[in-house]
Amino acid sequence: MTLDELPMGRTAVIREVGGQGPLRLRLLDMGLIPRTRVTLQKVAPMGDPIEIRLRGYELTLRREDARHIVVETEAAQG
Repeated sequence: MTLDELPMGRTAVIREVGGQGPLRLRLLDMGLIPRTRVTLQKVAPMGDPIEIRLRGYELTLRREDARHIVVETEAAQG
């Protein structure tokens, strides 16, 4: 599943950060790196952007960018 598909209030772990060139580097610079736990906090009224919590701070991210981040829910990790 990708980060844009994560249900509200659920926590997941980043498995892979995709994208090309500057986009991928920007995502990594924002702290979206593999093995980081993220929680979907809020979704804007029109569905974009989304707000996630990671590493003790909130980050707002466009759904288009969130599609490049592969996550695994904690229940699926088992």
